[in-house]
Amino acid sequence: MYWPRGRVLGGSLSLNAMVYIRGHALDYDRWSNQEGASGWSYEDCLPYFKHTERRESGGNQYRGDSGHLGVWTGNTPNPLFDAFIEAGSQAGYPLSEDLNGEQQEGFCRMDLTVSGGERCSASKAWLRPLPSDSLDIKTNTMVTRLIFDKKQCIGARTVNRLQPNGETDIHANEVILCGGAINSPQILLLSGIGDRKHLDDVGIRTLVNSPGVGANLQDHLEIYVQQKCTKPITLYTAQQYLPMAKLGIQWFLSKNGLCSTSHLEAGAFIRSRCGIPHPNIQFHFLPSLVVDHGRIPGSCHGYQAHVGPMRPTSVGSIRLKSQNPFEHPIIQPNYLQTENDREEMRDAVKLTREIFAQSAFDDFRGDEIAPGESVRSDEELDEFIRQKADSAYHPSCSCKMGNDDQSVVDPSTMRVHGIDGLRIVDASVMPSIISGNLNAPVLMMAEKASDMILGQTPLSPAKGISVKVFDTRTQRPNSRMSALQ
Repeated sequence: MYWPRGRVLGGSLSLNAMVYIRGHALDYDRWSNQEGASGWSYEDCLPYFKHTERRESGGNQYRGDSGHLGVWTGNTPNPLFDAFIEAGSQAGYPLSEDLNGEQQEGFCRMDLTVSGGERCSASKAWLRPLPSDSLDIKTNTMVTRLIFDKKQCIGARTVNRLQPNGETDIHANEVILCGGAINSPQILLLSGIGDRKHLDDVGIRTLVNSPGVGANLQDHLEIYVQQKCTKPITLYTAQQYLPMAKLGIQWFLSKNGLCSTSHLEAGAFIRSRCGIPHPNIQFHFLPSLVVDHGRIPGSCHGYQAHVGPMRPTSVGSIRLKSQNPFEHPIIQPNYLQTENDREEMRDAVKLTREIFAQSAFDDFRGDEIAPGESVRSDEELDEFIRQKADSAYHPSCSCKMGNDDQSVVDPSTMRVHGIDGLRIVDASVMPSIISGNLNAPVLMMAEKASDMILGQTPLSPAKGISVKVFDTRTQRPNSRMSALQ
């Protein structure tokens, strides 16, 4: 499996597809009410979402317009985007005005972290505006372990990758670990914080026996349902060398055109069956074909939906191979270990096929490329999914916050349990994965955690602001169909 990481200034926001999705309000209420993350309910988090974003089309009770992060709602005039949204309506699903506003469920144009035709990464939004002497940023530098005085974290040991023999200890009154769902648990384990038996197995002395470090790993698995397009309106032509060069020049000169967007501008959240309280399936629609994560060009005009379940029940782990910090850890996602997850993946493909079969696509629909017309039975779908499913690049939850014996971080301070002077702020501290992309919630968490770290009064909760939740007795609010056919 291909699990890229944002090991660059700006983190994964410097290389992701720029889709800005917060997740559902009930995700955060679940954190607070059921998973031990008191203070992280939707009404607690909404003010920080608003505080973070600078929405181009303006703010309201759900959205912010004066934050650091530029957010733009896609409006590229490709008829395939409109066809996808109309097809969702024809299939009986609701339309939404804003997937990050009052109603997540439904089909809609999506928000992207784009500002002025450029990617708005965490680096561009937060680092570049600062005076050049306000931070000491060390690039080409890897943290190999944390340094302790008894159970007080006093710094980090680093190695400059351009000078492998030159170790440097950096001392600090407090350390904030932001390595992400892979590197944060790896660094804790290398430093002796983790499950005692695992640390014994790799020969590391245990400083704090914390069995939750590296446990509870969660990710979104997705599959691509691909269709040939009968009209030359996809990105296939634009991806040829000469048109691509012209588009690049246009973007450099004017910051507009096809290079000013990631083209994942239409999406949807739906429920795959009755009885589910909020959407469990997400769609990203693309007027192009992606093969092998975009590393192989498409061979024809086509379009596709990236589709997958939002709250998988399969849970994985991050473990060390050895004491060597330069050796990649063992990443075991445990995808598709439960029948629930296998069923939801099958449903995701079936429901996408049904949406692509609606009359809105009649003028564009060619042959199905993937899975292909021959793949029909549940057994055939299971095999296709096992062969072709990919990570949606949303690893999380491997150092979860909470108060049970598997939790690693205190939700009220972001401090690591059992250690003074050490906090974690990244996707690894999520108690469970949220229903959507992770960049928006991670930035919200960072803003909220910064108030905790600085000892500032938190933003006032958004009392009385609710979101729309549909009747769970029907799977499609705008149709008489009540279950997957």
